[in-house]
Amino acid sequence: MTAPSALIAGAQIRVSSTLNRDVRSYGKQFLTDGSDETCWNSDQGSPQHITIHFADNDSAALAICELHLMFQGGFAGKECTLLGQSATATTDAGDDNNNNSDSAAAAWETLLDFYPVDANHLQVFAAPDAVQTKTWKRLRVLFKTSTDFYGRITVYRLDVRGLPR
Repeated sequence: MTAPSALIAGAQIRVSSTLNRDVRSYGKQFLTDGSDETCWNSDQGSPQHITIHFADNDSAALAICELHLMFQGGFAGKECTLLGQSATATTDAGDDNNNNSDSAAAAWETLLDFYPVDANHLQVFAAPDAVQTKTWKRLRVLFKTSTDFYGRITVYRLDVRGLPR
């Protein structure tokens, strides 16, 4: 049985940048709209990231099974990491406004290093068993490098599959 999408239940998404700040054409809302005609496009520069915050209450924490991504060929992540903030974390460290502090860096755990193919098809990255046994309240997909010379990332689809615990 495939785990259900974790992004349909009111998860908040933040991105590191949007191409030319044109959120109307390339904003984060297009990551989960289900259309292959729309996309999130980052501005230039590495690294880029997408942060997913499931909710403030403990019942919204999830056991993560899979990460689904569809890039535009030529604008894919090259070296990527899935980071997570555990549901048992006691602080709100890791807020995008404070991501340079020591406490924020300590709150994120590396869940999975992955290396997408530079192609325009849906790619599925399975979480290791150790990740699936914990619950997570925040995830961050970190694109350390890009296949684009300028460091831009283009994502047509984003989904996280998981089960509430």
